[in-house]
Amino acid sequence: MSKISARFDSIDALRALAMLWMTAYHFCFDLNHLGWLHQNFFQDPFWTVQRTLIVSLFLLCAGLGQSVALAQGQGWPRFWRRWAQVAGCALAVSAGSYLMFPNSFIYFGVLHGLAVMLILARLSAGWGRWLWPAGALALAAAWAAPMLHQAWPALSVLDGPAFNWLGLIGHKPVTEDYVPVLPWLGVMWWGLAAGQWLMRVQPAWLTRPLPLWGRRLAPLGRISLSWYMLHQPVLLGALMAWRWAFGQ
Repeated sequence: MSKISARFDSIDALRALAMLWMTAYHFCFDLNHLGWLHQNFFQDPFWTVQRTLIVSLFLLCAGLGQSVALAQGQGWPRFWRRWAQVAGCALAVSAGSYLMFPNSFIYFGVLHGLAVMLILARLSAGWGRWLWPAGALALAAAWAAPMLHQAWPALSVLDGPAFNWLGLIGHKPVTEDYVPVLPWLGVMWWGLAAGQWLMRVQPAWLTRPLPLWGRRLAPLGRISLSWYMLHQPVLLGALMAWRWAFGQ
């Protein structure tokens, strides 16, 4: 196995946990969409906190993965091939969500944000330990943005579709999924910084053998993009087939 193609099962297993948690969350969301569950996924903390944790875990793993790729000497050509897959899937998500939710389609969701943040993480990977305070500033900037909007109404221009992908907003846009650059780049920066520290100081933490459940999860983490793209059509298709078959 070549150095560049080597993987760490621990990161793949952690990514798989995020994917399974996301799938369970979306299953409940689909039940709600079809009227079999009655929950407020946009305001109830039980659901909003889960979404935040799922996205955080996913982007943390993306940062860890970038640190490993760079340590293994992954060049820009290989990076761009993978990036093109993410960007292409992001466009497909926009198109599919427009068909289902034309008034709130996904124009900057998790894959859109990931595509932009991967480039920024790659360009800033040489910051080393400065990635930690940079991540904190990214989170703080998004947290402070609503207060700054109140103080300076002219900042409302950042709420428009031309700029709200940055995340410096006073009001969240109407969309089914919204993962702007700020604060989420901060989470990816922390994942990148943590991965660099682990590779340098504690590489054994990434290479130690996993328990059986971890070894079984790791393969799922290697197909995360395919799983992400397919799980919702499969879930919705199965639930709609159930409704058609049993008339519920």
